[in-house]
Parts: sequence; C-alpha cells; structure tokens
Amino acid sequence: MANQLALVTGASSGIGYELAREFASHGYDLIIAAEDRGIVEAKQAFEQLGIQVTSVQADLSTRDGVEQLWQKVQALGRPLDAAALNAGIGIGGPFKDNDLETELRIVDLNCRSVVHLAKRVVQQMQARGSGKILITSSLASTMPGPFEAVYAASKSFDQSFAQALRNELKDSGISVTSLMPGATDTEFFEKAGLQDTKLGAGEKDDPALVARQGYEALLAGKDHVVAGSFKNKVQAAVAKVMPEPAKAQMHRSASEPGSANK
Repeated sequence: MANQLALVTGASSGIGYELAREFASHGYDLIIAAEDRGIVEAKQAFEQLGIQVTSVQADLSTRDGVEQLWQKVQALGRPLDAAALNAGIGIGGPFKDNDLETELRIVDLNCRSVVHLAKRVVQQMQARGSGKILITSSLASTMPGPFEAVYAASKSFDQSFAQALRNELKDSGISVTSLMPGATDTEFFEKAGLQDTKLGAGEKDDPALVARQGYEALLAGKDHVVAGSFKNKVQAAVAKVMPEPAKAQMHRSASEPGSANK
C-alpha cells in the first residue's frame, strides 16, 4: 500500500521543518518547499526516515513561486492527503520606519500565497472528497500587534481564512485546522529584528512540541490548536474578553523596541 502524501511549506527550518518531520515519522511521503538552500538538507534528513521526499526551492511570496511548487505537486501524479501551509515571515519595529517592500512581502507570503496555494489544494482535494489542511496562524492573530503591525494583521487574516474555509468545507470530507503558536524558538525573531524586545528575549516554546500538537490537531480534525505552553492557552482565553486597546497595549509591552531591558 502506498504511503500517504503531505505538502509542507516553510519546511527548511523551525516549525515547518518539525511539521515535515512529524509527517515523515508517521510514514507520509513529502513535498517540502522553502526559498533557501536549507530545503535540500531537509530533504536529505527526511529521506533517512525511509520515505520519498520531493523538495522545491521557490519564493512563495511570488505568484510564479507558488505555481512552480504546484507544478511539482501535479507532476508527481499523486493526490495530497494533507497540506501544511506554514511558510511565513515577519518584521518588528515602528511601522513608520520599516521598509515598505519588506512589509508588502509579508502580505504576499503570509496572506496572498496562502490563498493561492489553498485554492489549488482545496480544488484537488474536493475532486476526491477527502484531505486535511493545516494553516499556521499565530497567537498574535488574537490581538492588535503594535511594532509587529503588519505581521499580526497577516496572521489575523490567516486565522479568519482558515475558520471560514473550514465552515465552507464541513460536509466535503476536507478538514481545515489553524495552528496558533506563541513565541517559539526559531529563527523568526532574529530575522524579524525583534531580539531587543521582551518577546524576542523571553522564554520560547520548542518547535518540535508546537509541530507535534499541530499534527495531532490536524489528524483529529480540530478547528484550531493553541500550541506550546499552557501560558499561551491562558493568553488566548484572556484575549477573547479583553478590549482591543488593552490587547494592543499588552502586545506593545512585549514587542516595543528596547523592551527587553525594561
């Protein structure tokens, strides 16, 4: 009997790498994608688990990059059993000072590419009446994000999109789950320039734990999972009842430049 097949984006490091490893360790063949050369090393590592791996180095913030990935999926001639739309980036700092092109790229990768790839995945899964989709949102989706304004808004988009899509597909045999991690020990904070913030300098969750909880929620068909520490679950619960200005101020205290030393 052939292995099931899973697609994972942003799989060269961090949560995406660990998600791919979860699938691989449970006998899924993989299609993994990222824009950096680390995706080749990831392929080699996952192949050691005895599964077939197709790696695609592509910039998913571009339309061509998403289509390049999807062409590789189609070329395999196999249906996807699961897809983890995980690739994402962020930037910290004042909106007035941040580079516009970087912030637009956040929108392109975190939002536009998710819609684009989800369209292809859903249409393929719909044709056979089964499949599981995981969309990586964030605990940041539950509140306004001063000094991460575009990133937090992009994750709110992902969260809303995942839940709406789940409802649309509820009778189709396709489930959609949103993964909501808090601060996780990945390269995100360094790349986003958040090292001098309380958020960047504080304690972080193990990406392997976050991925395992995401994988388990996906397989169970849950609508979402707040992954990582119990503190994250408390924060998500509190966010449901706090007014928006209070949530924005709470986020500011953790994300404002220099807050690591306050």
